[in-house]
Amino acid sequence: MASPLQMTEMYDNALLGILQHVGNIQDFLQVYFGFLYRKTDYYRLLAGPNDKMGFPPGVAEKMVHKTFKNFEKLADQDRERQLSEVQRREQSRCVPPALQELEVAEETVEQSSEEAQTETEGSRDKLQADPDTYNGAVRENYSWSQDYTDVEIRVFVPKTVLKGKQVRVNLLASSMQVCVREGAEEKTLMEGEFTHKINTENSLWSLEPGNCVVLSLSKTSEVWWSAVLKGEAEIDINQINRERSMATVDEEEHAVLDRLSFDYHQKLQGKPQSHETKVHDMLKKGWDAEGSPFRGQQFDPSMFDIPASAVQF
Repeated sequence: MASPLQMTEMYDNALLGILQHVGNIQDFLQVYFGFLYRKTDYYRLLAGPNDKMGFPPGVAEKMVHKTFKNFEKLADQDRERQLSEVQRREQSRCVPPALQELEVAEETVEQSSEEAQTETEGSRDKLQADPDTYNGAVRENYSWSQDYTDVEIRVFVPKTVLKGKQVRVNLLASSMQVCVREGAEEKTLMEGEFTHKINTENSLWSLEPGNCVVLSLSKTSEVWWSAVLKGEAEIDINQINRERSMATVDEEEHAVLDRLSFDYHQKLQGKPQSHETKVHDMLKKGWDAEGSPFRGQQFDPSMFDIPASAVQF
């Protein structure tokens, strides 16, 4: 299932244009909710059994709150990752690098094929443990990682590169270029032809000031990359983690996967999905209550159009 960020990234350019035009987040929200007010039934309440547009009382507000909480959770996770990364770097500065003892015989050191394999596996384990190089590698001026659908590249920049206007990124389906400007001089940090094509509409970049330019690339085909650019050293894709084991999925994620599977089969059979069933159960309680305009009538679930985002699971 696509994450909330993946669902919205394709609209970044349009939304950034609006934000730059209005100048601040408060006015941006005015534009957004103004659009919902003028062009949709978001603020319309269901008024009767024959009303097909709008939402039950309180549902529209809960949709906004649920979406806010989803991204608040992502922001909290980002802060935790950043804190962990800072702590890890501080610890690495304090711990001296491990020393490898080698047996030397007759002034000649020969490493057996078994030792070479052990070293390779150790290097791969280290790369897999770091999210910046997961299923990828470290190169001279960048690191990269990948999953089945996306590639992330972190191009290292000088500490003086602090603003987006100092960066120029050119992303094409088959090639890329990353340049930075320091004073009047522009320097190319990374340039070349991709080993596989990307979807430029769903790819974007951002700057971590003084650290790196992050390129989030969407693959056009679900294949594992052995290298980012043609002509560069390749990784052994037989040694990468090709898929995530279900054993690593926590109980909450298991519940989501189970619900998605249930909803898929319900939809195929034309039956209510889990979010619809949950709202129907709540609506039934008030349907025949005293003062309800529907009292005495048979409950009709077809009069409600309930989006999945309206329900908090």
